[in-house]
Amino acid sequence: MADDDTSPFTQEEIARAQSYRVRDYPEGTSPEVDALVKDIITGFADKWTFVILDVLWDKGTLRFSEIWREVPEISQKMLTQTLRRMERDGLVIRTLYPSVPPKVEYRLSALGLSLGAAFCNIWVWAIENLDDVRKARERFDSRDA
Repeated sequence: MADDDTSPFTQEEIARAQSYRVRDYPEGTSPEVDALVKDIITGFADKWTFVILDVLWDKGTLRFSEIWREVPEISQKMLTQTLRRMERDGLVIRTLYPSVPPKVEYRLSALGLSLGAAFCNIWVWAIENLDDVRKARERFDSRDA
């Protein structure tokens, strides 16, 4: 992006932004699709869902305690709530083994894997834009000093 927010975008900037698009989307979408996108943005993209999605993507099938060790900043209650919501949304498969004590494992479903693949574009964007974000933050922080 240009340094001045009032400047129009250059063709290079537009092309760069469009490079993050994986496919072309139809002009009009149904209210159901619009609602799902809003759910993804507000529900799936909460503070923990994508962190857990990333852990399960990298590590595969894990028990609750193993996920908790991978994400030590999350409370036990929040991890439980997030895993339940992810299971409800079809992103995670929960397997309960009848044993004493009960053994429960979590893994990504095909739907979770596809969301994880779509989410990978954020890492690509972050890699390519880290310096620009860092500079913008420094500019912002220095004006308040």
